[in-house]
Amino acid sequence: MQPGIVATPAPNPALIFENLMAHQRSAALKTGIELNLFGALGGGPASVAQLAAHCNASERGIRILCDFLTIIGLISKQDGLYSHTPTSAAFLDPASPSSLHSTVRFLGLNEMMSVYENLTTIVRTGRTVMPGDGTVDPDNPVWVDFAHGMAPMMAPLAAPLGGIVLEGRTGPMQILDIAAGHGLFGIEIARQNPQAHIVALDWARVLDVAQENARKAGVAERYSLLPGSAFDVQFGGPYDAVLLTNFLHHFDIPTCVGLLKKVRAALKPGGVSATLEFMPNEDRVSPPMAAGFSLTMLTSTPAGDAYPFSELEAMHHEAGFQQVTAHPVARSPHTVVTGIAV
Repeated sequence: MQPGIVATPAPNPALIFENLMAHQRSAALKTGIELNLFGALGGGPASVAQLAAHCNASERGIRILCDFLTIIGLISKQDGLYSHTPTSAAFLDPASPSSLHSTVRFLGLNEMMSVYENLTTIVRTGRTVMPGDGTVDPDNPVWVDFAHGMAPMMAPLAAPLGGIVLEGRTGPMQILDIAAGHGLFGIEIARQNPQAHIVALDWARVLDVAQENARKAGVAERYSLLPGSAFDVQFGGPYDAVLLTNFLHHFDIPTCVGLLKKVRAALKPGGVSATLEFMPNEDRVSPPMAAGFSLTMLTSTPAGDAYPFSELEAMHHEAGFQQVTAHPVARSPHTVVTGIAV
């Protein structure tokens, strides 16, 4: 082969079958969570009989499930005994402080998964087939599940985002946390700056979750609630910073620009807007997780998307922000995009 020439991959029918049967992976993971299989493995290597008794399941079913989970790398098998891998011990055992089992439950909700049975229709129409406006329908109860379920996945992002927003600043600050959800991002800023006051905006039932998390974190006295829609309620202010975490991707560009203008108007001169997003590269196909998030938006919203930096930057500039900067979060598919209000 001549230097500089990239080899064309050989045709691979296995790739077709692997993708066609990929639903088995998510189903097996969800079932392992529901049976508390990963909790059982927390007690050490176990046999089929031991796991079947713990999970109240058939030995045949447990053997086949565990073998499949071993095949896909989520648990290990040696000498007929099954045990945790480092990944499953950290992220799937409910006893682990970094467990994602509640996140798996949320992402495995029937209303989130069954929509893919209608993907052909969704692609033809360019919008979700969920009732109303899908996940952005007013006061959609799915966001209460999100607040409970996604907190473990979002928690590692809170400290980096807080550091980016504060940049070491201390003293009295007013922070608006839009679409607060579980509240962890605003709560982390309140932890990093003991004089920061957080105003959390979300649907009332969602804010119940955020308020409880603020109480557990010991910052409830500096944590206020602003129930309602970010597009309808008055923000108040002026604020030193406004957080927009995992929110803009639910809407089309004109809607995002309109909201960012409202955010800029609520900020003090020089205040910062911090947007946390799944941000693909300009090719929209890399990196895989951030780029693939656009399919989630296609299936669950009327017009949402995963936006590359060029589009997020243009939105912020149109809304009146300057110094728009991308801050990739290490070991995460997320990026924080900041802009300075003028």
